[in-house]
Amino acid sequence: MSDKNQSNAAEESRLGALGYKQELSRVLSKFDSFSVAFTYLSPMVGIYSLFVLGVGAGGPRYIWLMLIPVIGMYFVALIFGELGSHYPVSGALYQYSKFTVSKKYGWWVGWFYLMALLVTVAAVDTGVVPYLSAILNSWFGMSIDPSKHSTIMVITLALLAVQTLLNITGAKVMGRIASFGSYVEIFGTFGIAIILAAAGFNHGFGFLFSSEGAETVGTNTLGVSFGGNWWTGAALVAVLAHAFIFYGFESAGDVAEETKDASKQVPKAMRQALLVGAFTSFVLVAALLLATPSDPKGYATATSFAGGIPYILSTAISSSFLRDILLLAVVFAFFSCGSSILGASSRMLFSYARDGAVPAAKMVSKVSPKFHTPVNALLLGALVPFIFTLLVNITPSKDIKIGFFTYPANVSALLSLVSFGVSGIYLAFMLTVLGALIARTRGWKADGHFTLGSKGMIVNVIALVYLVVMFINLVIPTGLASPRGALFNLDWVTLVVMLVIAALGGIVYAIAQPGKKSS
Repeated sequence: MSDKNQSNAAEESRLGALGYKQELSRVLSKFDSFSVAFTYLSPMVGIYSLFVLGVGAGGPRYIWLMLIPVIGMYFVALIFGELGSHYPVSGALYQYSKFTVSKKYGWWVGWFYLMALLVTVAAVDTGVVPYLSAILNSWFGMSIDPSKHSTIMVITLALLAVQTLLNITGAKVMGRIASFGSYVEIFGTFGIAIILAAAGFNHGFGFLFSSEGAETVGTNTLGVSFGGNWWTGAALVAVLAHAFIFYGFESAGDVAEETKDASKQVPKAMRQALLVGAFTSFVLVAALLLATPSDPKGYATATSFAGGIPYILSTAISSSFLRDILLLAVVFAFFSCGSSILGASSRMLFSYARDGAVPAAKMVSKVSPKFHTPVNALLLGALVPFIFTLLVNITPSKDIKIGFFTYPANVSALLSLVSFGVSGIYLAFMLTVLGALIARTRGWKADGHFTLGSKGMIVNVIALVYLVVMFINLVIPTGLASPRGALFNLDWVTLVVMLVIAALGGIVYAIAQPGKKSS
């Protein structure tokens, strides 16, 4: 028997020991697994979406806050890698928590994670609309308004349709899209940095250590007062621009049943996706900051700041063709990111359904005999984000006071849901890591290809502490005075949305009765 066949046989044997049979095709290579994780993490998508928030809140030195979530998430990746090696099965966080604590506990962890994934698909596919519109307007002389709700819905529906069809045709196609997306992200990032450097940076390296008055309301472009405090004010908000980026590496575990030699490769893919993502993110952010046009009035009130990345690039790059090529790279980064998250969420749905843990489980768990993909789970995984997208039509023109919190004016219901996407991910991560810690106290020992050995307990504790602290920072309102509300968590809305998601989960749980049906 060849090494390849031996490896596949070993993985199928491990899968069988967990109570499952091999239904999906094990076709993803080591690089495919890395790419699915890396394109979900997607430095380009994260930075293009959050650069203004980060540098606006913390000034140029916000770049160094990147170390906090990268280091914190590395400890999380070590825990997930150990779990993924021990339990190389589709559904990752759901399965990890089910096996380490209980079926019910795992169900709720998986529910919050699944909903966060589906919300993120909607966030990514709607987030690309301005960039795709700019390409279409430039190349085809169109006049698409990316702010129109109809535009957002039509483009999002088109993207979801294409991503779903490609995912249905096989895990190998998903892997190829992700692999190409990884090349686009990595080479695009360094390409942008090289082009900006060649055009001439407007600042020296010391600029990266300055706050440029971001902590003071008079010089803060976001109109936020941090009371003159950087570490206890500005930094707490600015760090979230990085916290929103450095997750997604866990999706390598979601596609474990389609990965060759999964017990060995999944932990590697998780760590590598995080580290490569961190390096490329630093390079891109540093280049953008150093290329920011100077303004005699001060950085924080400069037009270059308010215009964000598009203004920086348009100022530094005179060639419209080159700008369009870079813009096309950004569009594909968004597309491959959405495709990978859709693939991960469909495997979560499949994993749930296979256990009888969702309504219509038999239908949702159906695997295409031709493509060996969970077709119905993919269709459902695309339908839900599109329904979420419809929430863009609910945008109040005035502040709405509901009990103890205020829903800010001109903030769509979709944006409120997106704010849950990040906090939901952190909640699921936190509960999964807590589950691993509980298992360790009960004597659980990992026996996969990757183990932490005697270091497991301390790594577990550090990972949990980081997640708890960052989760609190994510969901607790700042009380900051801002025309945009509380910037990132919209007062108490994020927690309220989380309660709504929990209530919806209670209904689904009651209908599905997973405790009676799960294997």
